[in-house]
Amino acid sequence: MASEAAPLHPLQPLPPLPPLRRNRDFLLLWGGQTVSEVGSQISVLALPLVALVVLKASALQVALLSAATTSAFLLIALPAGVLVDRLPRRRLMLWCDVARMVLLGSLPVAQMAGVLTLGQLYVVALLSSVCTVFFSVAYQSYLPTLIDRDQLMEGNGKLSTSQSVAQIAGPGLGAALVGMVGAARAMVGDAVSYAVSAGTLLAIRKAEPETRDVAVGRVRMRTQIREGLAFVARDPILRRAAAWSGSANFFVIMVESLGPVFLVRTLHLRPSSVGLMLAAGACGGVVGGLTAGRLAHTVGSARISWLSMTVFALPGLLIPAAGPGRLSLLFAAGWTSWTFSATVCGIALTSYRQAVCPPDLLGRVNAASRWVTWGTLPLGGVVGGTLAATLGVRTSLWIATVGGCLSGLWLFFSPLRGMRDIPEPADALAGVR
Repeated sequence: MASEAAPLHPLQPLPPLPPLRRNRDFLLLWGGQTVSEVGSQISVLALPLVALVVLKASALQVALLSAATTSAFLLIALPAGVLVDRLPRRRLMLWCDVARMVLLGSLPVAQMAGVLTLGQLYVVALLSSVCTVFFSVAYQSYLPTLIDRDQLMEGNGKLSTSQSVAQIAGPGLGAALVGMVGAARAMVGDAVSYAVSAGTLLAIRKAEPETRDVAVGRVRMRTQIREGLAFVARDPILRRAAAWSGSANFFVIMVESLGPVFLVRTLHLRPSSVGLMLAAGACGGVVGGLTAGRLAHTVGSARISWLSMTVFALPGLLIPAAGPGRLSLLFAAGWTSWTFSATVCGIALTSYRQAVCPPDLLGRVNAASRWVTWGTLPLGGVVGGTLAATLGVRTSLWIATVGGCLSGLWLFFSPLRGMRDIPEPADALAGVR
């Protein structure tokens, strides 16, 4: 008779977790998202160029287009969180990928048929925004089902690094495609990337655990929305993190929407050079994703969050100081500092939110945070376009960069400034219950 294995001694350390590079399902999710992010960055470049070059849109119309791509976070993020907690998350992500593939693929078809209009751009941007809301909320809620809580910092770091790599490769690839086939046809690359993402989701083997109570479906949506908002409001770290991200995104989207207009019409760069400029600036996000864990360990996860957004982000003021010729590189340098700072800070705060929240509430809490932090994006796009029409593009960029640098004060004047590390989930939950 075989002897039973002796139980672990209470003081004996647990065996180490297998590294994420051996987690097949995480690698599939990571790989699919990397391809999808690269494709999305093609559209980030190509969509405003279609409006600017093909349809001769004004700065205000381009800013409104940018607002349409993010407006769903303000309009439907909260109910999306409720549905994410009710529905299978992987299946929801899959259908979002398929829908975005069809939507983006319609633009080159319309352009080849000679019927592409600015109205279609707005419709595609808005509907894609709806799909992105559901995918993003489900995505952040799905990750903890594939990896252990202790691996969330590493997992989010890898995913953020991929997003930043995509911001480098995507605009460069987009610039090459725009040069070869035109801005509208270049968006075929984004449609294909969503097909790849859908394929990797289908290949994941691990069954999604059923964490949702059947009775939850009978609770009024308004009540469930309040639960997610209340969880964020009660937790002092989540509350300050949402305030920082919301105000920062308000100003960042002004730079993102006015940046191509500034580079093309003020600095007179070619569309291909615009893509390379945006790609160079994204290098900061790659460095931030690769070093966030080490910086959090060395400096402290709480300390690095506010330090990165009050000190490391200051070179962002170089963005509106850019000029023609070599001085245009100041734009890339300023953008690099912003992507680095925001990535380092965001990884720490996102990992905390995923770890501290109960699984059956995670979709609503992620949606509540997204509603605050991403809901300001369409507002920032509209304000940026209005300021550009009245004060000029460069002046509007100065307002945006100064406001973005000041957004870090939400974290500086918070409990985080008195800590070295963000509290462990158990300690944080004890403080908010």
